[in-house]
Amino acid sequence: MQLKSWWQLSADIAMSGVEAQRVMTLRFLKLAAGGPKAASEAGRMVAEKVAASAEAAATLASGGSPQKVVRRYRSVIRANEKRLTKRRR
Repeated sequence: MQLKSWWQLSADIAMSGVEAQRVMTLRFLKLAAGGPKAASEAGRMVAEKVAASAEAAATLASGGSPQKVVRRYRSVIRANEKRLTKRRR
């Protein structure tokens, strides 16, 4: 792997940490509110973790790159942020 690739991977991992922190805050707020929506979110979190680790393992086992795994994680994190910030009426 070239130096530029390592720097880009490092930057992507750092950004995923920032993005994940925002999602964690939104999720904790939802959990703190309690009720059926909180229970649903808790279940979703566990299911997502299991699915994400299996998907990452499969990607790497089939010759995929760490960059591909990080890009996928970041897209899921952004989708969660969008879902959690959507206004409900």
